[in-house]
Amino acid sequence: MKLVEHIIGAERTSGSSHSTTPIYNPATGEQTGELVVGGVSDINQAVEVARRAFKTWSQTPAAKRARIMFNLREILERRADEVAQTISAEHGKTHEDALGEVTRALEVVEYASGITEKLKGDFSRQVGTNIDTCSERQPLGVVAGITPFNFPSMVPLWMIPMALATGNTFILKPSERDPSSANLIHELLTEAGLPAGVLNVVHGGKEAVDAILDHKEIQAVSFVGSTSIAEYVYTRGCAAGKRVQALGGAKNHMVIMPDADLDQAADALMGAGFGSAGERCMAISVAVPVGEDTANKLIEKLVPRVKALKIGLSDDPKSEMGPVITAQAKNRISGLIEQGQKEGAQVLVDGRDFNLEGHEQGFWLGGTLLDRVTSDMTVYKEEIFGPVLSVLRAESYDEAVKLINEHEYGNGTAIFTRDGDTARDFTNNIQVGMVGVNVPIPVPVAYHSFGGWKRSIFGAHGIYGPEAVHFYTKLKTVTTQWPTGIRAGASFTFPSM
Repeated sequence: MKLVEHIIGAERTSGSSHSTTPIYNPATGEQTGELVVGGVSDINQAVEVARRAFKTWSQTPAAKRARIMFNLREILERRADEVAQTISAEHGKTHEDALGEVTRALEVVEYASGITEKLKGDFSRQVGTNIDTCSERQPLGVVAGITPFNFPSMVPLWMIPMALATGNTFILKPSERDPSSANLIHELLTEAGLPAGVLNVVHGGKEAVDAILDHKEIQAVSFVGSTSIAEYVYTRGCAAGKRVQALGGAKNHMVIMPDADLDQAADALMGAGFGSAGERCMAISVAVPVGEDTANKLIEKLVPRVKALKIGLSDDPKSEMGPVITAQAKNRISGLIEQGQKEGAQVLVDGRDFNLEGHEQGFWLGGTLLDRVTSDMTVYKEEIFGPVLSVLRAESYDEAVKLINEHEYGNGTAIFTRDGDTARDFTNNIQVGMVGVNVPIPVPVAYHSFGGWKRSIFGAHGIYGPEAVHFYTKLKTVTTQWPTGIRAGASFTFPSM
């Protein structure tokens, strides 16, 4: 049985902790390893190593840092299957889905490979008599990332390449549920030429998180997870004087207009609602058909599709969906379905009794389709984070927009329509950070930035892309006048041209 340890400097270590937690294969329910659980002393050690490494790494030419990111890109492409297998073994998602995760991570690595262009700065000559001004962006120092279970490779690689390319050193605290991907990322970066101590991986729970948030040497923290924890991370981190970007939960709606291609919409809902067992912060969990006729036709197309969903092992090429992450997650999702039924939702397809033959101890759920959901139901208000699609019928387009704008979350949304006026009104007026028009999961490409609105994010910056350059750097402006341009005598007026 494998033991997953911290990586501090160039060394794998169990640190000062004598505590471990089990690692499971969600498909079988079997324990496959143990994870060392770190705490304050392990974070302190990692910070000291990263602080020392920062002195050299921050002075490394940006072009050389970019070259390491370019090397990482080549290694990730070559070892993509291995990375995907590592993801699936502890998360349970299908191999193809895991490969998709690697691809989206690659895009951010590619963007980081061009960091020299993003760090050029500005220069203005002769802003006053014989006076020049230049501005540049400098790294913060030691920064940290706290990442979720649902994308154990992609989310760390949304943070790490941008933080390192801009000259910072990094401490990663990954999810305890699927931690091996984080150690593999460290291995890949080491192969790419990253010096020891620039990236450190410390595993653990709340004690490790609090140690990161409280440590005076950690300048910034990036977090992805549930809204309640995101708010906690943001509040505590800011109180300690840090920059914090904390991405939280979601309840993503897809509006289906009467003029939409309903086969296209139904297929989009299947992939967006049930891919990765619904364990995505950008999953579409609420379908909002406009008009009873649209709703009835959509339901006719969805029911057979949900019933035919191919659920299986990650290495089965026919599998469209795997298990959920833990037994606790399965029980919570099942409980929310039951609560929805009690509150009046119609369970058209019930996935609670699904089991994969030969793997009955795994954390399996089938796809569930709920109809006649209303905005006061628990299944609508809470993020389910599982393979459950709710249908909430709207009488009009305006009602659909109002529904979305009044929800506490504002991560992603989509509209399916052929009408340009409707689409334009939707994109202009919807109070959500990422919007798709006939695109069900509108995750921006790497040279834009990812980030929701409302209680889906805490902090001023989105993750990756141009937003990440500003998050991981601080602005310095230098104004210069040489002695030949200085006249004798003191001036007591406010400086101007």
